[in-house]
Amino acid sequence: MNNYTDILRQHHLKATPQRLEIANALGCNGHMTIEKLYEVMLKKFNSISLATIYKNINLMIENAFIQEVKIPNEKSVYELTKEMHSHIVCRQCNEIHDITLDLSQTAQLASQTSHFKIDKADLVLSGLCQKCQQI
Repeated sequence: MNNYTDILRQHHLKATPQRLEIANALGCNGHMTIEKLYEVMLKKFNSISLATIYKNINLMIENAFIQEVKIPNEKSVYELTKEMHSHIVCRQCNEIHDITLDLSQTAQLASQTSHFKIDKADLVLSGLCQKCQQI
């Protein structure tokens, strides 16, 4: 298990048992919906509420410890914050993978044509994963 206590503190968050378990679940499972995270959390904290999960998730997002990944036409998933990356989603089995792409030129072009100062670029690509292509 990673030392999430120190990492939480670096993000100005108290290392509560619930936050440590959220970090551990995301660290082990990668991209998780709130519902899946709630299922995992119930195994360790049998009286935890969904409201507590949401409260902690929102606080952890505000402090850049985790990030929300918005998948078109699907529920958002959450992951530990890492280096900048994009996501690729299988439209058949909904498996999500990280993919490293340099979006700097795209962001620069968008900034020039829109006159926005672009400070964040999210990209979600969809298609069929290798396994689903075989079916």
